Amino acid sequence: MAKLTFPWLALGMGLLVAAGLLSSGVLSANANYALPLLTLLIVNEFGFFVTAIGAGVGINRLLRDGMQPALLMVIISDAILAGGFLYLAIRLWPGMAAA
Repeated sequence: MAKLTFPWLALGMGLLVAAGLLSSGVLSANANYALPLLTLLIVNEFGFFVTAIGAGVGINRLLRDGMQPALLMVIISDAILAGGFLYLAIRLWPGMAAA
């Protein structure tokens, strides 16, 4: 069995955090969330940092060990999730929902 590296773990954690945020109604138009806004922002920030660091560690490992298609796909997935968390943070921030 192959050893799981941090980019893989970051992808799994990011997907779980994203599923939790989406199930709490983070994209609802009327700002009727299942969790308090500050909690949503903190969880969102955690997801952003985990996936962004996972992408960074993956890029470092890719440069060190050479081209690995599976690792490249995980890096791209982590970067997309980090961008999604950034979008959610901007959308959740008070006064930015209209943007």
